[in-house]
Amino acid sequence: MITKDMNIMDIIRVDEDLAGILIASGMHCLGCAAAHFENLEEACAVHGIDADALCKDLNDYLENKAN
Repeated sequence: MITKDMNIMDIIRVDEDLAGILIASGMHCLGCAAAHFENLEEACAVHGIDADALCKDLNDYLENKAN
């Protein structure tokens, strides 16, 4: 389960395909240094993205992939 307090790189380690969802949401800096220490909520605030909606999208993807 992905939570808003998870580090961006830890989210990608859960499933590398989640990177595509992050990029599609407007988070294009996955390779920058901040991705190693910012959590999802902080990164969303910087990029003007709804953290709750993105977290739901990420978890929906994982749930659909598991089924």
